[in-house]
Amino acid sequence: MAIGIPVAALIGSCSENEELDPNNDPKDCLLNGTSTSISSNHGHSIIVSKSDVDEGVQKTYSIQGSSSHAHNVTISSSQFSSLKNSQSSIQVDSTSGGGHTHSVTVSCA
Repeated sequence: MAIGIPVAALIGSCSENEELDPNNDPKDCLLNGTSTSISSNHGHSIIVSKSDVDEGVQKTYSIQGSSSHAHNVTISSSQFSSLKNSQSSIQVDSTSGGGHTHSVTVSCA
């Protein structure tokens, strides 16, 4: 006598994304670091390190990079907390420099 076992009972628990793409790594700032983007960019850059995210203390960054003028952005402790918990991304506006500002987005990689 054959016993019928539903195929679903034999498969481990996976989310739909894991089943479709087993290499789809979760976004995790503490494990993978961050990625950043700067709106209307013309030479500015910012690096938000894993240790900055882990420490979670408000910090101001210069985003001057290779640009001829400076801007600063401040990431608050609550924004670091969001990144530490790998919740989406955060967005901050820079200080004014050269007659304009930039929007900076920091996401978990």
